[in-house]
Amino acid sequence: MSRLALALVAALGLSGCLDRMILDGTLKSTRDASKAFDTLSDLEVAKEGAGSSLVQLEGMQTLAPDNEDGLFLLVQGWTGYASAFIEDAWERAVDAGDDDGETLHAGRAEQAYARAVHFGTLLLEQKRPGFAAAQKNADTMAAYLKGFGKEDAETLLWVGAAWLSRGGVAAEKPEVVADLFVGVALLERSVELEPTLAYGLGLSALGAYHARAPDAELGQAKALFEQALSLTHRQALTVQLMYAQAWACNAHDEAQYRALLKEVVDAGDVLPAQRLENTIARKKALRYLGAPRLARCGFTARAP
Repeated sequence: MSRLALALVAALGLSGCLDRMILDGTLKSTRDASKAFDTLSDLEVAKEGAGSSLVQLEGMQTLAPDNEDGLFLLVQGWTGYASAFIEDAWERAVDAGDDDGETLHAGRAEQAYARAVHFGTLLLEQKRPGFAAAQKNADTMAAYLKGFGKEDAETLLWVGAAWLSRGGVAAEKPEVVADLFVGVALLERSVELEPTLAYGLGLSALGAYHARAPDAELGQAKALFEQALSLTHRQALTVQLMYAQAWACNAHDEAQYRALLKEVVDAGDVLPAQRLENTIARKKALRYLGAPRLARCGFTARAP
């Protein structure tokens, strides 16, 4: 091969390496800067921005399929988008008695969470091979997760949140419900490693799981929610929202249900770093105090 040909090959290889380095750097910077998104208060801007970001991240992941920052952002992004916006449309359809809308948005949410689970599975398998094989039972999951340390807690948190949330919108599918123990194990390990992540999201998600029905583990759920409230100084309002929606509703504690939701509604801009999530929580709390949601809990529809 001539010197010119060798130079051309080297130049092409260097160009490819530089392109990948730039892409990796962009994904790292995007992850580092992502917390700024949480300070928004305009839900329409947030919804459009989140959707556009997901499309861009999907493209970047195709070009850099093994980039851990990209995989993490897709897990977190799809989970957050489904929870904040798709489930909101689903709940509104349910409350309005719109069966077609309920089916449509439940399906959209399930697909979004499934996408988050997909990328989360890729990320966990890349970090520590054996995730799929470990999903035999709770014991095999616990053994597998022992191999993760504190630096992995955030990944475990968001994959676990996506896993349980998928079950929440696809409760009629036995194959999804049967695998909920995987999400529980992921969240338990994350909380064991670092319970403060995402303002106690792991604690609240586990609390909601243990309060999933009137005959579930309501005592355990209450303790988890109280721990989350203490950890966040009652400033991360999603905790109160989930506490009311899951525990107070299924415990048939109307006074606590109303008090928690009123606290959310009346709170000002108590945590600027969590402004977007608190704005969403306030919007949902107002709806949960409406007649359809009160009736679902067996409560009387009256002024809060």
